[in-house]
Amino acid sequence: MLCTRLTNAHIITMDPDHPVAHDLGIWRGRVVGLDEAVTALPAREVVDLQGATVLPGFIDSHVHLAWTGLKAMTPSVAPCERVEDVLAVVAEAASRQGPAGAWVDIGGYDQRALGRHLTAAELDRVSPGRKVFLMHDSGHACVVNSAVLDLLPADVPHEDGFLAESAMTAARNLRLPYAQSEIADAVEHAGRACLAEGVTACAEGGIGGGLLGHSPVELGAYQLLRDQGRLPLRVQLMAAGDTLRPLPAHRDDGIPRALDLGLRTGFGDDWLSVGALKIYTDGGMMARTAALTAPYEGMTHTGELQDDPETLAQLIVDGHLAGWQLAVHAIGDRAADLALDALERAQRLRPRPDARHRIEHAGLVRPDQLPRFARLGVSAVVQPNFLRYFGDDYAAIMGEERAPWMYRGRGFLDHGVTLVGSSDRPVTDGSPLRAIQFMVERTSVSGQAIGPGEGITVDEALHAYTVAGAYASRWEDSAGTLSPGKRADLVVLGDDPRRVEPSRIGSIEVVATFVEGRDATEGSKL
Repeated sequence: MLCTRLTNAHIITMDPDHPVAHDLGIWRGRVVGLDEAVTALPAREVVDLQGATVLPGFIDSHVHLAWTGLKAMTPSVAPCERVEDVLAVVAEAASRQGPAGAWVDIGGYDQRALGRHLTAAELDRVSPGRKVFLMHDSGHACVVNSAVLDLLPADVPHEDGFLAESAMTAARNLRLPYAQSEIADAVEHAGRACLAEGVTACAEGGIGGGLLGHSPVELGAYQLLRDQGRLPLRVQLMAAGDTLRPLPAHRDDGIPRALDLGLRTGFGDDWLSVGALKIYTDGGMMARTAALTAPYEGMTHTGELQDDPETLAQLIVDGHLAGWQLAVHAIGDRAADLALDALERAQRLRPRPDARHRIEHAGLVRPDQLPRFARLGVSAVVQPNFLRYFGDDYAAIMGEERAPWMYRGRGFLDHGVTLVGSSDRPVTDGSPLRAIQFMVERTSVSGQAIGPGEGITVDEALHAYTVAGAYASRWEDSAGTLSPGKRADLVVLGDDPRRVEPSRIGSIEVVATFVEGRDATEGSKL
């Protein structure tokens, strides 16, 4: 007897051997068969989907769950467009904070709406006796007041309280880590938001260190959720690159540095596992710190790398030698050069044909870099919603020649590069359907076409959020398609993305999201 049979559905399996089905049987959280293999079998529950479209659950291959949840619980200055309005929010938040000397966390900061950055002096006027940390929406910068600047080492660079990249990390390091219970609550909140958008599994983009680590024992927060049955969706954790340290392993192992006990990619179970090693090489376009080979349009600077190039390259090589899958953050084309060079060097030292290394973002990739991605077997993990929402700005700072090279689609696929969809939530909107719409249309919310030649088909975009997402996280044996033996993780949609006009894809209703064969959506309509 089946646990559940879904019937009267339009099931897009993403499996070329059985691409469309009408019935799907579920037993113990797995798909056991399709159509005639299950139609006549008895089931404890039969769900008539009345013609609704079913797809494999979307896989968001790059998110920040803890940051998303914490940001949702933090005062925000968005969408303020005047300095006075931002300062009013800061003043209100500071007045509500505890004793003198307390930290005041505020999110939603984006200097582009203001026309300039705030200054420490301006924050000082509205936050007497408090330490203000105003987080940039990119995650790559912040603005702090003088109470924070006074605590930083003298060699930490800043511009009137604006701290970028490693300087921001120095400010974060002044603070006590979040408690595991706080992180767990934030992750649970964010996970439920993912489920509401049809996401059943994700890769958390860096824990324990780096720019966005919340605690040196951050993994324990996810284990706490798993132990308590509160983990809403499947999560693969990327360890931050700076969590590796030299270990006295046997010389024959050839492992120069590692996590304690040699823990690496692959440890865990279907719900919670260790994924890639996350290594930052540069900043971001929003903060104007992505590392480019030529200056930003109308500016004189080319962004910045996170560290000395050889230091970054050696970390990439050491991670490869230690057996990790690597997820290398590289937004600018100069950063992509560094990443590709280091990955090529690593593969020469110890060939690992199925390492499945990834470049996260691949925000600006020149035509000459595309064959290198393909030759090295590197996946491109892109965030289409960056251009949907920020595309007008990004196109302006890249200029006419470079704008079509941003967050490519067609270019990667035509060169045989695995194209993987993701959100980088909470930097921008996390909806896979809205991202899929952009991948097809290549049109920002204002209607501006951005690299229209990089547009792909709806099927190819769905592939990026299902089959390719599973491949990128080494889940292809259990996820990505609705095939017998795989997880019964699926999303029920109000319409078929392949049959509606592309402009309507992003507004298709997510009716329900199933994880392990059970409807996991709060307020589900089924």
